[in-house]
Amino acid sequence: MLLCSYNKIIFLLLCLISIISVRSQELGKEPVRLFTDCDCEKNYIRQEIGYVNHVRDQSQANVQLFIYDIANGSGGRTYSLDFKGIGVFESIFVKLAYETTATMTSDEVRKGLVEKIKSGLLKYILESNMAEKITYSINTDGTGEIMNIEIEDPWNNWLFEIYGEAELDKETSRKAFEYELGFESDRVTEKWRIRVDLEMNEAKSEFKQDGETFTSERLRYSGDASVVRSLTDHWSVGVFGGATHNTFTNLNFRGYLNPALEYNIFPYREVLRRELVFAYRIGYFYNDYIDTTVFGLQEEGVFNHSLDVQLRYRQPWGNVYSRLRGSTFLEDFNKNRIELFSRLSVRVFKGLAVTFSGNFEVIRDQINLPAGDASIEDVLLQQKQIATDYELGFRVGISYTFGSAFNNIINTRL
Repeated sequence: MLLCSYNKIIFLLLCLISIISVRSQELGKEPVRLFTDCDCEKNYIRQEIGYVNHVRDQSQANVQLFIYDIANGSGGRTYSLDFKGIGVFESIFVKLAYETTATMTSDEVRKGLVEKIKSGLLKYILESNMAEKITYSINTDGTGEIMNIEIEDPWNNWLFEIYGEAELDKETSRKAFEYELGFESDRVTEKWRIRVDLEMNEAKSEFKQDGETFTSERLRYSGDASVVRSLTDHWSVGVFGGATHNTFTNLNFRGYLNPALEYNIFPYREVLRRELVFAYRIGYFYNDYIDTTVFGLQEEGVFNHSLDVQLRYRQPWGNVYSRLRGSTFLEDFNKNRIELFSRLSVRVFKGLAVTFSGNFEVIRDQINLPAGDASIEDVLLQQKQIATDYELGFRVGISYTFGSAFNNIINTRL
């Protein structure tokens, strides 16, 4: 009798072990359910990577992919790909980087990004129900030569861009013409960033009303340059300077020079995910005015300083960006300006996402305003800057997506 009971116990234990083993194998053979969060062409990704299930709800995925991007020194963008496994894949984490240049077309960019995503998915597919269907090959042609190549850059890390734009609008009682020309150059290395920007903009408008013709013309020419040196993984120093001519702001000539010091709470290598930056500038600007100002001056020089605080977080639950800037004149702290801009995007749950953004400025430094009252033409045609104590703006957006979460079909007909 005792032997019979003992055999039953052994039998039950073996059945339990067998069930656990089978269950483990079944869990280890799940299909990949991929959730992708990026500022990119998600339809193209679903079309090119058809061997995984693409889900629109983060909670239904067993692999989550978050792609963060930021401008790089070549004029392109650096993409950081963070893969995170859930459930049976929870022990698998993959981090990859993808670099683009300014000369790459949008098609080349998205193809390269898809190839990088495929590489990141390989570890998950090896543990999925598709492991036995994988075939691979390694191209070793010329590998030895490639590894020994030293890249010679004839441009020495300099990047140049020339751009132009013209716009013409014409109606029965109205016509407008505007053009803009510009030149930009950047040199970016691990330690240095040098930038030079030149721009020329002219806008002409003409309105006819009750036999009268009102004309407006705005001119803006500007040149700006900066040199920034990285000291450590947290500290940087720089010098900023430039000159401008702007009829809208009553500036015949404005020149400025500002040394600056910056500190990032987080290491710069984490800038794709998070940053908290403090930047202090102190300097001098000289204004030569087109018309005498409200303070009775035709020209003046002012010492000023400012403090910038910027916060940026890119997380799976959403993105946060906020910038607070305060500036004053050193001779008169009553002449100051405070600027705040914030943007918050939150994925609340499943398909619900909410975006808030707003800006607020307290303006007490408009020393450039011309004397006298602005005419109705100046106001309507925005020919001259008008006095104001503040500026306020707010925007909110909401979106909710529902329906099938497992639809990988791409159909762009009509």
